Amino acid sequence: MSAGDSPARRDPGYTGLTVSREGLAASMYFDAAHYARELAAIWYESWIYVCPARQLPAARDYLTFELGDQSILLLRDESGRIRAYHNTCRHRGAALCRTSEGRLPPAGIVCAYHGWRYNLRGELLQTSSKSSAEGFDVRDFPLYPVAVREWNGLVFISLAKDPPSFETTFDQPLDRLDRWHLADLVVGHTLRKTIACNWKVFWENYNECLHCPGVHPKLVQLVPLFSRGLQDPRDDPAWRDHAQDEDPKYTGRLRAGAESWTMDGRPVGIAFPDVSEADRKAGQIYITGIPSVFIVAHVDYVRIVRLRPLGPEQMELSAEFLFLPETLADPSRDIMKAVEFTGLVMGEDGDVCELNQRGLRARAHSHGVVMPEEYLIAQFQDWVRDRLGAAAGRDGKTLR
Repeated sequence: MSAGDSPARRDPGYTGLTVSREGLAASMYFDAAHYARELAAIWYESWIYVCPARQLPAARDYLTFELGDQSILLLRDESGRIRAYHNTCRHRGAALCRTSEGRLPPAGIVCAYHGWRYNLRGELLQTSSKSSAEGFDVRDFPLYPVAVREWNGLVFISLAKDPPSFETTFDQPLDRLDRWHLADLVVGHTLRKTIACNWKVFWENYNECLHCPGVHPKLVQLVPLFSRGLQDPRDDPAWRDHAQDEDPKYTGRLRAGAESWTMDGRPVGIAFPDVSEADRKAGQIYITGIPSVFIVAHVDYVRIVRLRPLGPEQMELSAEFLFLPETLADPSRDIMKAVEFTGLVMGEDGDVCELNQRGLRARAHSHGVVMPEEYLIAQFQDWVRDRLGAAAGRDGKTLR
């Protein structure tokens, strides 16, 4: 049977595509004008993960977050609430905070340019003008608010005028990770990497494992199913042949004897006490919130991976490793075995994403092709098309 033929059979419940699909236009991965459309239609209209709420521990603590050409100021007010504003003074548009993080003075938010002063609720308290102007009222000039949502101790923002329901942010119910008690966990380490690829290239790589056998030798040893180029047992058209087989290469669990994503498969942190036996056996639980984040929960730590677009052909990837406080207080615990494993896989993914990006500008290459095992890529690309189409409809334009 050739690669282009249909398989001899497809068992009920098979997840893959039955026909190949035309991929997105190649220009959508490098064209600057199209990148600007995606920022407006997707990134500025979605809920975007920023950081753990613990990063703003006390009143007047602040941080700035750059997304596309937008700068957002996040702070904790006197009541303990996290608020978000555009990092822009209402006077003539100067940036209010020049550093990425810090602590605001007792006076509140003071513009370094002309001294306009706001309280932590964003209300304008005073200007620097020597006299009042007829028709001017400080109540009419609060900071521009940004929607903010704290979920399980994690902070999200949306620049949309009418943000979507937060309940639709993830591909699983919001209570899926409740047994890990994310709000009680502490960041033990953070990895950051700049990758020379369009943000969609990374998500497409994330959504398939055809590349795994050739790209991730250590990972496929840990998760034997990946060595078959599959992400789910039912990605195999004949998956029922091994439905009762407990071999990890058919179940999707970690290899025998392994319990977590670390260099040797052994847990490095204190195990989470409330995690179910089924989730312990699985070894990894994913919850994905396109376009900005996915969370992977293990028996001993949680990994939060954030994407941030930096340009048409560049993005930032950051991975935060969260542990129980007792793990980080124990000097005998070597959390770097977990960090090193993720760093290895992240580096391999970054390399092939850059390889993918470098080939997209070929004049003969108008678009790629989506194969049966890449059904999640098809879903992602449809999501992108839908978002762009919705934005075009709102603007009265035709999506091309």
